[in-house]
Amino acid sequence: MKIIVGSKNPVKIEAAREVFSIYFNNQKVESYDAPSGVSPQPVGDETFRGAYNRAFHLYSLFNDKSERADFYVGIEGGITKLYGKWFAFGCMCILDSNKRDSYGLSPFFELPDSITQKLLDGIELGTVMDELTSRENTKQKEGAIGFFTRGVMNRKELYAEGLKTAIIPFLHEKLFFSGK
Repeated sequence: MKIIVGSKNPVKIEAAREVFSIYFNNQKVESYDAPSGVSPQPVGDETFRGAYNRAFHLYSLFNDKSERADFYVGIEGGITKLYGKWFAFGCMCILDSNKRDSYGLSPFFELPDSITQKLLDGIELGTVMDELTSRENTKQKEGAIGFFTRGVMNRKELYAEGLKTAIIPFLHEKLFFSGK
């Protein structure tokens, strides 16, 4: 089984490797840069579009070639407003070789207004967190969730939870894809 992840970020690659290995034997995970086609800091539904665009880019590149995969994975981090508060979350899109898609979401976590305003001004959460923590490249390490949970959860774990839910339709194909 071959899975291609639309990112070179080790956090996203390891999350995919961890989750697909739970459900499938002999899986091989590869990664390629894939454009999201959305703003650097997606808001709301734009996050879903970014995840889909990453997966579809890979599908378009590889599905009709000998390098084709069983699954193409797009992961996009975004923010959304719910119940009057702003939350960060990850959206995961999985496309299979038949172009059937499914989505999952990571846990949502609340953001303070000071950070939200910077994100709405177009600054990516990873950049804001690097400034806040005086560290470099936190998005390829523990991420914002690592900071806010004081290390109890990291970005890989956050994304793995979303991937576990995104894979559900492929585990129950008759329920989800019988009419497609």
